[in-house]
Amino acid sequence: MWQALGKAVLRFRIPLMIALVLLTAFMGYHASKVQMSYDFSRAIPTDHPKYKAYLEFKKTFGEDGNLLTIGFTTKDFFNINNFNAVTAFQERLKKIDGVEDILSVNGAITLKKNDSTGKLDAIKIFPTPVASQPMLDSLKNIFYTLPFYRGLLYNPNTNAYLLGLRINREVLGSKERERVIGAIEKESAAFAESTHFDLHLSGLPLIRTNVALRIAQEMQWFLIGSILLSALILFIFFRSLSTTFLSLAVVMIGVVYSLATIHMLGFRITLLNALIPPLVVVIGIPNCIYFLNKYHTAFMKTGDKKKAIVEMIGKMGIVTLFCNISAALGFAVFALTKSIILKEFGIVAGINIMGLFFISLVLIPIALYYMAAPKKKHTLYLENKWLQTLLTKIEQWVFSNQRTVYLATAIALVFSVVGISKLKTQSFIVDDLPKKDKIFTDLRFFESNFKGILPLEILVDTKKKNGIAGARALSVYEKVSSFSSYMETYPELARPLSLAEGLKFARQGFYDGDSNNYSMPNAFDGAFLADYLKPGKGKTTNQGSLEKLMSSFIDSNKQITRISVNMADVGSMRMPVLIDSLEAHIPEYFDTSKVSVRLTGSSITFLEGSRFIIKGLKESIFWAFLFISLCMLYLFRSFRILLCSLIPNLIPLVMTAGLMGWMGIAIKPSTVLVFSVALGIAIDITIRFLVNYKQELPHFNGQVHETVVQTIRETGISIVYTSLVLIAGFVIFVFSGFGSTQALGWLTSFTLLVATLTNLILLPALLLLAAKKRK
Repeated sequence: MWQALGKAVLRFRIPLMIALVLLTAFMGYHASKVQMSYDFSRAIPTDHPKYKAYLEFKKTFGEDGNLLTIGFTTKDFFNINNFNAVTAFQERLKKIDGVEDILSVNGAITLKKNDSTGKLDAIKIFPTPVASQPMLDSLKNIFYTLPFYRGLLYNPNTNAYLLGLRINREVLGSKERERVIGAIEKESAAFAESTHFDLHLSGLPLIRTNVALRIAQEMQWFLIGSILLSALILFIFFRSLSTTFLSLAVVMIGVVYSLATIHMLGFRITLLNALIPPLVVVIGIPNCIYFLNKYHTAFMKTGDKKKAIVEMIGKMGIVTLFCNISAALGFAVFALTKSIILKEFGIVAGINIMGLFFISLVLIPIALYYMAAPKKKHTLYLENKWLQTLLTKIEQWVFSNQRTVYLATAIALVFSVVGISKLKTQSFIVDDLPKKDKIFTDLRFFESNFKGILPLEILVDTKKKNGIAGARALSVYEKVSSFSSYMETYPELARPLSLAEGLKFARQGFYDGDSNNYSMPNAFDGAFLADYLKPGKGKTTNQGSLEKLMSSFIDSNKQITRISVNMADVGSMRMPVLIDSLEAHIPEYFDTSKVSVRLTGSSITFLEGSRFIIKGLKESIFWAFLFISLCMLYLFRSFRILLCSLIPNLIPLVMTAGLMGWMGIAIKPSTVLVFSVALGIAIDITIRFLVNYKQELPHFNGQVHETVVQTIRETGISIVYTSLVLIAGFVIFVFSGFGSTQALGWLTSFTLLVATLTNLILLPALLLLAAKKRK
C-alpha cells in the first residue's frame, strides 16, 4: 500500500505541488491576520459558576482589573517642588487617550458642609499648582486629617505614595492598550529621570500588556532560533545545503499553517499556543531526518533515485504516520479538558502536527525527485565512527548486562518515587517571571507598601430592589463596615473600600472635618445623611466625587453593593484557604437568609483557572496514555509489545516528576504540561524502533536476538540524530523570560534524553525478556 502511495506521489507530483503552493498561499494570508490575546481569565471553563459570577460582576460594575498603579517612596513628597512636579506629571498622564481618571494625593478632595444649602461641597484640597511651601504645609495638615485616604493613596509608615490610573475597558480589550501603556511608561520614565524618584508601575493592565508583548517577541526569537539551530544540525548531519533547505521548507510551511489555523478557528495567540510554531519546527525536523535517512540508506543499496524514494515512503510512511498520530494525541488530548486556553492549544497543535505528516509526504519525495542524487559526502553520517561505537556499546549493555540495566532502572525509579513524594502544587500570577524582573519587583513593592494590587470583590446582594437605598440601608452598611474591619486583620489584604467608607467620609464632613467623626453614621446622623443613601439625586456640588463613588459601588437597581479590596499574590496554596476563611466568617456579619454575599474578581478566576489547568493536564496524561496505547495495540496487535513499549516511556515521566520533587519545583500549569508533551514526542522513538523491529523480524526467521541487533544498528543512528534535534530544540526554550517556557524547555529535554536511553537500552532488553518468557 505505502509503496503504491509512493509511486502515486511521484506520478501526480505536479498537481500535488501546485495544490501545496496554492494552499500555502491561502494559509499565509490567514497567518498574517493572527492577533495577540489580552484575556488572561480563559483558563476557567465558561460554564463554571465562579466564571459566570465574575462575568455578571463585570456586567454590573465594569472591569475590576483596569487600574494601573504608579508608586514611589520619598520623605520629601510635600516639598513644593516635588509636589508640583507630581501634579504636572499627573496632568500629562490625564492627557493620554484611554486614561479615564487618576486617583492621587494631589487630586484629593475634602467634604465641607455648606451652611446655606445644608449639603456637602466637594472641595479640591490642593490647587494646581500650589503657590508656596507654607500653603502646602497647611494643606498637608488638612489632608492628614482625612483617614479615608490612609492606606489607599499613601502609607505613612513607609512614606509610600500611589497614583491609580483607570484605563478605559474598551481600550484594554484591543491592541490600543499597547499604545496607552507605552505612553504611560514613557511619561513615567521622563518623570523619574527629572525627579530621581524610583518609580514602580504595576496593575493588571500593565502586567497583561507587557506579558503579551513579550510572548510575541519570544515567539519570533524562538522561531528564528529553532530554525537556525535545526538548520545547523541538519547541515552537520547531511553536509548538503539543498537537503537542509528542503527540511526547513517543510517546517516553515508547518509554521505558516499553525498560525493560519489559530486565526481561522477564531483564536488568538496566548502564552500557551505561542509555543506551537517553535514546537512545529522541533517536531517537524525528525520527520525530515527519518525520511531522508531511509532515502539515503535505500539509495546506497539500489543506486536508483526513484526506487529509493518509493522505498522511503514504503518503509517510513506508516512509521511517520503513527509517530505523528502519537505526537498529535499527546497535544490533542488537551482539547478534552474544560479549560478554553488548553482546548485551543490542543486543537491547534494536534491539527498541525498531523498536517506536518502530509506536508512531508508530499514535499520531500517530490523535491528529492528533482534534486541531484546524493553524493558520498551526503551519506557519511551513516558511517559515523562515534555513533557506531556508541551503538556497539548499547548492544553490549543489552545482551551482556541486562541485570545491570534492570538494577539501574530500579534504583532510578526508587529515587524518583521518593522525589515524587516531595512534590507540591503551587502557582502564582507572576511566578512565570524571573524574581529580578521589573514586573515582579514592582508588584512586590506594592505588596510591601499597600499589601498588593490584585483585585478581590465581595458582592452583598439584599435580594430586593432598593434594598440599599434610603436610611434603612444603614444597617446593611454597618455590617459591610464590620466585615471590612475583619478583612483588615488578614496580612494579605489591603484596606477594603466600600460605600461604608464613603459614608464615614461624609459624616466627618458634616462634623466640620473632625477626624474623630470618621465612623459609621448613627440613627441621628441618618436624618442628615439620608439623601446620600439615595444614589442618583445629586447631593454634592461636585458631580465627580462622592456621587461617582456611590454609583460605582451600587448597581442600578440599588440591590447590590460591593466591597473592593486589593490583595497580594498569595499563590494557589494560600488562596483557597484565605477564601474559605472569609466565606466561613460571612454568617457572623450578615444574615445569609436575607442577604447573599459572594466573592469574585480576577484573583478568584485566576485561582480557579490554575486549578482547572492542572486538573486538565493531569487528565490529559491519562487520555494520552490511553489513546497512544490503543494506537500501539492496533499497530503491533500484541499485548506483550504494548507492555514493552509503554514501560520505556513511563520511566522518563516518573524520573522527571522525581527530579522536580528533589529540586523543589512545584506542580503548576507550566510544569504539568511537560508530561503530555514529552510523552507524545518520546513515543515516536518507540514506534520507530518497534516498527523497524517488526519489519525485520521475518527477514531473520523470527529470531529475536538477531532482529534486535539489526534494529539497533539500522534505527539507532536516526534515533540518536533525531533525539539530538529534539533535545536541542527544546533546550532553546530555557532562554525564555517566562518560567513556564523555561520549564517546558529543560524538563522536556531531560525527559527526552531519558526516553532515548530507555528506548535504545531498556526496550531491546524487554523484547529479549519477552521472547524468553514466551518460550
